[in-house]
Amino acid sequence: MKTKAAQALLEARAVQLSTEPLFTWASGIQSPIYCDNRLLMGYPRLREQVASELSTLIETHFPKCEVVAGTATAGIPHAAWVSTNLQLPMVYVRSKAKEHGRGNQIEGKLVSGQKVVVVEDLISTGGSSITAVDALRKEGADVLGVVSIFSYDLPKATEAFEQVGVPAYSLTTLNDLLMEDTSLSVEDRTFIESWHTELKRNSLK
Repeated sequence: MKTKAAQALLEARAVQLSTEPLFTWASGIQSPIYCDNRLLMGYPRLREQVASELSTLIETHFPKCEVVAGTATAGIPHAAWVSTNLQLPMVYVRSKAKEHGRGNQIEGKLVSGQKVVVVEDLISTGGSSITAVDALRKEGADVLGVVSIFSYDLPKATEAFEQVGVPAYSLTTLNDLLMEDTSLSVEDRTFIESWHTELKRNSLK
């Protein structure tokens, strides 16, 4: 599954590399890698494959799931495809409540006590996932866990999920992509591996 997901991201060119200048993540981290899973929307075959694998991940680890929750905005389409596959209701979670209308942070029908799985497009530090988990719990949801397409596999994210008591599973990681991407030069691969090692070391501080 990890190999197939990594191949899908590479085929859709959802993974971009730049050593000069570096990309800036939402968390402020400077990175030579940027993963944009929104590009999968333009490839029906690949997005269906990824949705199928996410569905399998939920069926395997969270068989009691009753509602699929997508994170706004990049997680929404993937959650929609997964909810269709599993024939389960779907909601989506904003990063913060609206400042107009009903002031909702969660859109869609959610009944207190329902068992929910969060669908993310990618996980770096885990911040947006935890925000979604907290919002769902405030509405009375029983959050079973988080699934994502891609993870940078950082200890900071692992620690964050452990602190809130929510397991997280990803279809693929940065190491999987590096193993599958034969187009990388030795220099670029070495640079990325060194950056990743240093980032993981710093995330433990």
